[in-house]
Amino acid sequence: MGEKHQKSQRQQPGKRPRKAFREHLFHSLPNYTGPYSVGIMEIEVPVREPRTFSRIKRNHTHALRMDTVLFSIYYPCDPSSYAQSRGNRPSKATWLPRPRTLTSKGYAKFFSMPHLPVTAYIAATTMFTKLPAFRNAKLTSDRAGAASCSSSDVYSQDTLTGSGDKPKFPVIFFSHGLGGSRTCYSTVCGELASNGFVVVAVEHRDGSGARSYVNIPPSGKLADGLKIDNTDSRRSYKVDYIFPLDNALDTSPNNARGVDTELRHAQIEMRMSEIGEAYYVLELLNNGQGDLVYKNNLRKKGNAGSSSKGLEGINWSDWDGRLLLWNTTAMGHSFGGATTAEIVRQNDRFPYIGQGILLDAWGQATPKVGEVTHQSLRKPLLAINSEAFMHWPENFKRIYDIGEEARNGGALCWMLTIKGSTHLSQTDFAILYPRWMSLFMKTMVNPKRAMALTVNSSLEFLSRVLPPNFTVGNPWLDEGILQTKVLITDELPREHQPDGKWMASRLRIPNELRIRTVNWVRRKPKESVATDIKGKPLIGLMSFPLGGEVWMHLSPDEENRQYPIRSSQEV
Repeated sequence: MGEKHQKSQRQQPGKRPRKAFREHLFHSLPNYTGPYSVGIMEIEVPVREPRTFSRIKRNHTHALRMDTVLFSIYYPCDPSSYAQSRGNRPSKATWLPRPRTLTSKGYAKFFSMPHLPVTAYIAATTMFTKLPAFRNAKLTSDRAGAASCSSSDVYSQDTLTGSGDKPKFPVIFFSHGLGGSRTCYSTVCGELASNGFVVVAVEHRDGSGARSYVNIPPSGKLADGLKIDNTDSRRSYKVDYIFPLDNALDTSPNNARGVDTELRHAQIEMRMSEIGEAYYVLELLNNGQGDLVYKNNLRKKGNAGSSSKGLEGINWSDWDGRLLLWNTTAMGHSFGGATTAEIVRQNDRFPYIGQGILLDAWGQATPKVGEVTHQSLRKPLLAINSEAFMHWPENFKRIYDIGEEARNGGALCWMLTIKGSTHLSQTDFAILYPRWMSLFMKTMVNPKRAMALTVNSSLEFLSRVLPPNFTVGNPWLDEGILQTKVLITDELPREHQPDGKWMASRLRIPNELRIRTVNWVRRKPKESVATDIKGKPLIGLMSFPLGGEVWMHLSPDEENRQYPIRSSQEV
């Protein structure tokens, strides 16, 4: 993989909405780099069967209850049609979910901190951050990269359409990690959408997010058997993060009690049910029943967490027959990665899921075969780890074993680590707060480059595992990341391995003060560093040369070999 190879495949990025003045003053998200413009819509609808999960209760009420399903859809759009804000400008969704002040309090509770300083800091940094996407824009009728296809290319009506017809788009379901939401992975989701995917980012209400608001359906029917009548003033309720009883730090590698499997497995079961409900909504859109989705949508003016734009202005006929709802992709970060691993196992329940992408998966929370289902993983898998999680031996081995499970089932599998990255490097937090990530988590890779490696390796994976009719003529950048040679040593790299108390949360930077001082004084990019889509150098705390930015642990191109062990030096 090399810079010359990158530049040869760059295409003109799609049109982006202009940043407002406040976005220039405060933290903002980068524009997406794929050839499509990106649209976004937010949908919350009642589930078909309200229900509870497990016997776990808080305040004498079922803690895991599914009444509605909430998600954002990132999709390739026609930027000439969109919901408008003041001055006829394109309306954009806020990065911090509404209601923003109350959501900030939810984050304070999640971090076990006083809400005033947390809310004040968020207000001073990301309260006005918007997603660089057009709200409620028209689904595009064009196919980027079509010019690169031969005129003799023929597409099946069951897959992509012919060049003179409207294209169909493959679908990705995205599952967030602990403390996450439908927006805090917007860079990954939006980048994939800008490359021709419809990405459904589900906001889980299983007590794994910092805070989410559930609007009560007009019927008043709730999962625990209660019914709210029309005279009741309660029209919504909030779901905050659920801490395991007497084991609040079950996520910590140094926690002697380990993971609260009762809670986490129940949460995974609810998450899978939410994704099933989201898939049903996509079926309605694809079957020409978008008006029914609009009618039942609860994210509309006057309801909790809603924009005044709701789903106004969308021509639902544009979505009729436009989605490829077989061989879809499950993708998730951290606890969402654990959720994804279980989804790709359950082929009978999710026959429409063709492959999975695990982003720094929380392996310790991932059920083993037989704990939730007796089915083994037989679908293609890509695991992209952070270096910080690579140094967590139990977690690394669990993800490695999942990869071997897929390989033993006859599926293609890749497992790699992005050098210099930490757990949040695949989230928007790394983009919005790069200095904090560098100072406190010791992140060494440039955050934008880490995001590019995550997205581009995912696109390379999908180009290999999706049927040819999905990928012919695609505009995706191919850096050859998945062609990286498997690490031949039986011992994992340990130069940045932290002390035991910092395991999984940060890296160790030898000679950190000298490196920071030199980088500050030099402030001049080296010729060998990676570049963004415009050729601008991406400089982080440390630079990794092109072709040497990842470690590969598993690859279909290599023979099975011994599992790489941890350093013999105890931390």
